Amino acid sequence: MNVSLHQLKVFVAVARERSFTRAAREFELTQSAVSRCIRELEDALEIKLFDRTTRHVELTHAGASLECRIGRLLDEIDLTLHEERTGHEGHSGVVMVASNPVLSTSWIPDCLARCAATFPHLTVCMKDQPQAAVLEAVERGEVDFGVVSIAQPVNPESLHAQLLFSTSLCAVMPSTHRLSWSGSLSWTALDDVTLVTLNEDSGTRSPFDSALAKHGLERRPVQRLGHAAAVLRLVEVGLGIGVLPVDAHWPSLPDGLVARPLVPEVRLMTMLIRRKNRSLRPNAAAAWAQFAATVNGCVANDEMNPRHSMPETLDEPALRPS
Repeated sequence: MNVSLHQLKVFVAVARERSFTRAAREFELTQSAVSRCIRELEDALEIKLFDRTTRHVELTHAGASLECRIGRLLDEIDLTLHEERTGHEGHSGVVMVASNPVLSTSWIPDCLARCAATFPHLTVCMKDQPQAAVLEAVERGEVDFGVVSIAQPVNPESLHAQLLFSTSLCAVMPSTHRLSWSGSLSWTALDDVTLVTLNEDSGTRSPFDSALAKHGLERRPVQRLGHAAAVLRLVEVGLGIGVLPVDAHWPSLPDGLVARPLVPEVRLMTMLIRRKNRSLRPNAAAAWAQFAATVNGCVANDEMNPRHSMPETLDEPALRPS
């Protein structure tokens, strides 16, 4: 079967107008050219699409069914092509970004607000996903780029990464807790307490579990929750000490809770990631730049904080959240 997109568009126009003449004007064709186009389509499909008289053009039952379905498909094609065209105009269209849910409730809303203020015709759609799913969505091209928090670099063979900021894991507790009087805490100081932390969706599980194993704490009772607010609430009511990334980019602590850095230090790196060797569409590149610029003092034009600097494309084995 050899059917062209042009034939289908002419068919939909004739069906809509109920006139070969008006359809011909729409496509700047002669009436005979439109008639020939419809005849070739009917021959290819081996069905009759129109009942014609000298005065009227009416769809057959088969033609009406085809017009209903093909009309929707052509609208979808036109919408897709329009979105792709506007995407290459730089500051309009739709950009898809994936992130883990914890980051989506902290500094990412500021990134979205910055994008909206700078590019009012650009729509940035966020997809909240577990961190492993964010990495996979970027690698498969399901989103334009992603935001992740990990302790080791991403896979350099498939992903390009730009470091935004890095954050220490801290112990979080009520200000009246006996351990709150120290300026910092060793991991071994947590030996006799229940710990509350984030689950694998946030990217913190691997560095947290590695630190526990290194300091002989892997058998400690641990509550793992999906949202920082839930972790902090359990800490507030005295059901454990939280272990969380704490700085201005992560969810802030409620009044009455304090954070103490854990030593030896364990840092979590938050990065923008995209597929390697694949250029971002201009509108996605514009959104990427706004995300980077929102991190005040950490990133400007791909420059990173020298204290925690790493190559822009990170060349160590990937860490997948467990």
